[in-house]
Amino acid sequence: MSDGMSALTDVLAWVVVAGFISSAFFQRQEGQRDVGRLLASGSWVTFGVFWALLVPHFAFVQMSPIEGVLSAIAVPASLYVAYLIWSGRRDFATLTRAIAIMGIIYLPFEMSAVLQRTAIEMVTTHTEMLMTTVGYDPTVIQGPDGHRSTFEFVGDGHIFVTTVVLACTGIGSSATVSGLVLALDAPIRRRLLGVAIAVPVIYGLNVIRVGFIALAHGHQWFADFQRPVFFLFGTDNPYMVSYLIADRVLAQSLSVVALVGLTLALLRLLPELATIVEDVLFLVTGKSYDIRSLL
Repeated sequence: MSDGMSALTDVLAWVVVAGFISSAFFQRQEGQRDVGRLLASGSWVTFGVFWALLVPHFAFVQMSPIEGVLSAIAVPASLYVAYLIWSGRRDFATLTRAIAIMGIIYLPFEMSAVLQRTAIEMVTTHTEMLMTTVGYDPTVIQGPDGHRSTFEFVGDGHIFVTTVVLACTGIGSSATVSGLVLALDAPIRRRLLGVAIAVPVIYGLNVIRVGFIALAHGHQWFADFQRPVFFLFGTDNPYMVSYLIADRVLAQSLSVVALVGLTLALLRLLPELATIVEDVLFLVTGKSYDIRSLL
């Protein structure tokens, strides 16, 4: 993503977070709920614009079909939420608060070089330890960002490098689940316990994910899948096949499954999460569900 586009999406992200926080405040004030509803609607429209700007980046720059499709789906979904809130058919108050909290957790990492370096090098170190434990001997070198963040493997006369960036640290997934949990109308003790359970699980799974991608790329585990990779990504570089299969297909698909599974598992501790699940099901099906009564 260009520096100008990155700066624009960063600004939009903060605008969305500020709008969501303001809407939550006004919706809790007697006589100001219409103001809160309008703020929430406008913020969801802005959120749709934010995702629309990211679609080309995920689809063509990152060559990530999964992220490209999900960001494209987020555009009409955000606009539909805005319409439902504006029309008074559904308030989506908990989901709105959740996204605000997600932004408050994630955006400082996006904007702080110190936080980025700390997160990246910590994940790199733990991934190195994991690979060493299972019998591999990775070489870790300084990455293009100046951090100790790159795994280097040599094979068949080629050097294969996999660099850990902020998106590889799991902070996005941790912020997502933490936002969902902390936004609930539940006792603070159970919410904090939910975060304390979820974040280490996400971090551990993420270290495994990064190690798998680095090893698959470094040892060319999926080199025979050149034809499907060319069909999906339009690249004929045979040395990128294993990386694209490991990261863009397998790891990202399993990450979505893991997040959904973790959220459903947390329902046992936090049945209040049913409110958000009901909101999502309403968006997908147009029907109202009472998940809490089933639980």
